[in-house]
Amino acid sequence: MTFLQILILAIVQGVCELLPVSSSAHVILAEKMMGLNPSAPQMTLFLVMLHTGTMFAVIVYFWKSWRERYFSSWPAFWRIVKQVVVATAFTGVIGLALMLLIERVILRGAQHSDVEQLFGNVYIIASGLAAAGIMIILSGKRQSYAPPQPLDSRASAWIGAIQGLCLPFRGFSRSGSTISMGLFLGIDKARLEEFSFALAVVLTPPVILREVYRLVKHSGSSLALNGTFYTLAWPSLVGMVFSFLAGLVALKWLSQWLEHGRWHLFGYYCLFASVAVLAINQVLH
Repeated sequence: MTFLQILILAIVQGVCELLPVSSSAHVILAEKMMGLNPSAPQMTLFLVMLHTGTMFAVIVYFWKSWRERYFSSWPAFWRIVKQVVVATAFTGVIGLALMLLIERVILRGAQHSDVEQLFGNVYIIASGLAAAGIMIILSGKRQSYAPPQPLDSRASAWIGAIQGLCLPFRGFSRSGSTISMGLFLGIDKARLEEFSFALAVVLTPPVILREVYRLVKHSGSSLALNGTFYTLAWPSLVGMVFSFLAGLVALKWLSQWLEHGRWHLFGYYCLFASVAVLAINQVLH
């Protein structure tokens, strides 16, 4: 990859990962337009390393509010630990079950069959964008005059479950789906945003480890000899820096629109992007 390609992908990832518009869908489309293969193990790892940059952006952006809300006392800390564990458990069970279903049933018999074969499928990407867009619009239009509901184990389970549905499918925005689910449940917007991105921080390291394993598995014993790690190291580091900076800007944008009743506008964009993905795919082919 050239420096310009790395810069473009990092900025697209940093902005779209933390906005509810699916970073993967946009990055994959950008890769296709630049002639790169989105399903290649090297590109998948690069995408995950960009996620690392946005993870650090989330930590920096929310650290003050997390410290005040989650680390102010032991009861507050154990309360959020319980909620994160419940949500992550539902995410893991549902996400892994879907991945196994796809790999063992839907892709059964295909060479090197794994869920990443779906990454470049524009119809799945477009469907995921449309589904997320509809959720965002409906949750953004929801009017409730009742007091905010508590973020309890039940709400955490629902948020974790919808996050699990997002794992195998590119285009189905994680933040868009989890925040929308919380809005449907009546959770306070600021509390919901903090919790949604706390889950993202917990989820990112296992995803990174999985992609490293996948790279080693597909590259075989020649990985170190052919310079794969070396050629991926500098693009990943440069990409992480730019995705981190872009992520900070995106989080500020997201917070403002969520708090000022503009959340549904992200949904309309997702519907537009869904149609655009299909149209651009026709042009490219």
